[in-house]
Amino acid sequence: GAEALAYAAPAIQEQFPTPEAFMRMVRQGYRPVYRPRQVIFQPVLRHNGEWVQPLLVTAEDGRVVVALYQMERQPDASWRVSGVLLLATNTQGA
Repeated sequence: GAEALAYAAPAIQEQFPTPEAFMRMVRQGYRPVYRPRQVIFQPVLRHNGEWVQPLLVTAEDGRVVVALYQMERQPDASWRVSGVLLLATNTQGA
């Protein structure tokens, strides 16, 4: 939880001040990325002026989703996650 929260942008870290609170939100709202069977990184893309890291995620139950991680450049030149959008697919993983 602490490592996952460290990748979050400052605004998200302010909303979830503890790793436990952050992971509770991930489990409840982003279940496919909580404990995925498989993650495949796709090429980074730019959409509406923002950088997005797409991932193909096979969830615990075998469903495959596309997770779009919005990336935010920080003042120290690092990148942090500023949001995630999950898109359903019609695919089941192996």
